[in-house]
Amino acid sequence: MKLKERATAAPSAEQREIRKRYLGATFVTCVVLALIGGTIHVLQLGANRMNEMRDLAGIDLENEKEHIRAAGEDLYRNMAHEKRLTHTLTYTMEEAAGLLGVNEWKSLAEMVEVPAGEFLMGTDYLKADAQNKPQHKVYLDAFKIDKHEVTNAEYARFVAETNHRPPLNWSKGKFDPGYEMHPVTMVTWFDARDYCAWEGKRLPTEAEWEKAARGTDGRRWPWGDRMDVKRLNTYYSVGSTTPVGSYPLGASPYGALDMAGNVAEWVDSELVPYKGSTAPEEVFKAKIPVIPKDEKEKQMSVVDFVETDLRYKVMRGGSWKSDPFSTSTYHRNSQWPQLTTDFYGFRCAQDIEPETTKSEKTQDGASNG
Repeated sequence: MKLKERATAAPSAEQREIRKRYLGATFVTCVVLALIGGTIHVLQLGANRMNEMRDLAGIDLENEKEHIRAAGEDLYRNMAHEKRLTHTLTYTMEEAAGLLGVNEWKSLAEMVEVPAGEFLMGTDYLKADAQNKPQHKVYLDAFKIDKHEVTNAEYARFVAETNHRPPLNWSKGKFDPGYEMHPVTMVTWFDARDYCAWEGKRLPTEAEWEKAARGTDGRRWPWGDRMDVKRLNTYYSVGSTTPVGSYPLGASPYGALDMAGNVAEWVDSELVPYKGSTAPEEVFKAKIPVIPKDEKEKQMSVVDFVETDLRYKVMRGGSWKSDPFSTSTYHRNSQWPQLTTDFYGFRCAQDIEPETTKSEKTQDGASNG
């Protein structure tokens, strides 16, 4: 009986104090452990994210300092390059011709034919950028366009024969061995225009490029409406350009390759609004940096931009650095025509002579004979 009474008796004040301290210590310990566990989890997530970012980086991070340049520095480098202050040598015509075999040169010379007719240009996709809207019909005459982007090897022949300055990223006027079939980069719009003229061709218009990439059914990518990372080189999946034609499953309806990803391609059009566009006019106005007023602003690297009445030149197709949706067939990127980067390239186009004209020429030749 006494044992029962002792067991059910209320705890003394001293016992209650001991229990309170024990429970308090237990609570604090649990909170501390939870905080430590949460911190470890956050650190692990951060470490995983950093590893992912390193894997996505297009450069070796040990050489990162070589790739970090102040705003505007590329412009000065290009200006020096324009004046031929950064190279003295380049390929001879014999060296350039020997960069590839006969079959490779033949493959690079291929063009695909795009028949005359209407196609759907632009998009009404709600999430698309304003400059890409609205979707509208455009009629084009038949034309041809290069099957591949212009490569380093092809550009080397142009440089050798015309004494045109080589791209800025060619060391001592020559590209690194093994990059013969990679698209040429670090070329301005003017370089691209001059190369195409040398080939007896021209840059495609923006409409021609888009039709060659998407056909007539308004598809979002050259192969269809679903993004497929196995069909293109984009978003640092490789970390650099890839040899042209590396993604045959990414072919357009007419057989043109690499029209999504690899390099963003210059076209012979200015960035102007489509008919019916509701995009603000400022989207289409080229902007220039304001020169710092004083030494303080210069030291602070404060750069403001003001609008001009000039227009950018359009680039299409996205690149190996672009986000996947910038590689869609309707997406319009743009830049000053004199600027270059390691993801700007191009391909050429050519008119197709109408059959009636060919027939008239044949008849004229027969009658003259």
